[in-house]
Amino acid sequence: MRERRYPTDMTDAEWAVVRPLLPVPGWLRGRGGQPEAYCHRQMLDAICYLVDNGIKWRAMPADFPPWDRIYAFFRRWRDHALVKEFHDRLRAKVRMRAGRSAEPTAGVIDSQSVRADAVVGADSRGFDGGKLVNGRKRHVVVDTLGLLLGVMVTAADTGDRTVAKVLLRQVADTHHLLALVWADGGYTGSLVEYCLAALALVLAIVKRSDGQKGFVVLPKRRIVERLFAHLMRSRRLVRDFERRTTSAEAMIYWSTIALMARRLARPHPQRG
Repeated sequence: MRERRYPTDMTDAEWAVVRPLLPVPGWLRGRGGQPEAYCHRQMLDAICYLVDNGIKWRAMPADFPPWDRIYAFFRRWRDHALVKEFHDRLRAKVRMRAGRSAEPTAGVIDSQSVRADAVVGADSRGFDGGKLVNGRKRHVVVDTLGLLLGVMVTAADTGDRTVAKVLLRQVADTHHLLALVWADGGYTGSLVEYCLAALALVLAIVKRSDGQKGFVVLPKRRIVERLFAHLMRSRRLVRDFERRTTSAEAMIYWSTIALMARRLARPHPQRG
């Protein structure tokens, strides 16, 4: 076991919370394959270090496993949706610790445009005329605690309503109790009727009043803005460096995994 050296490394308390929720490797379930050569704790620490510090894969510090083994671990978890499975288990634990049911009944949808690095191809990047950003757009749905329910990364010129039809269907299929989603004025129009008829989902539009000027905190909208603020604190997510949109989505999940692990490791406040 390597010595804990970096702020992103899990503490023993965080590892105790995370370890039972890890996906079980196929070889332990009799599905073939070989035992993994490196401890999952080292792999998780390495990926969280990369996301938080924004380094290149080949620049991984020498006290972690070889960078190509870490990338192979990241790629396997990305391609087999293991990172989402792990994330969703953590989210359920955080919700129950907060006194909520594991499955949400309400959420918030929004998008965030970020500049893309030169490695991002023209097929997955675009220009967002509203934000004046040449890059990609992150479309997310969060619950009322600000925890991620679903994410899609597209070119920045892709319309919010177009992606929302696909993303909300995915989220509704996974979270059957979800009945209400708040959104801003960019999601008006036929999308409201579509959600009600096709998904049995109420899409409530939160609009600014005509007399409001400057920055105003709107009800429910601040919930999703907190998630965007957290993502921008991870240097790997300040700009999109991923060649594939699936890798960009996986990076978002890894950023929120680290956040939830810290929340679960904190002492539970005593009530009464």
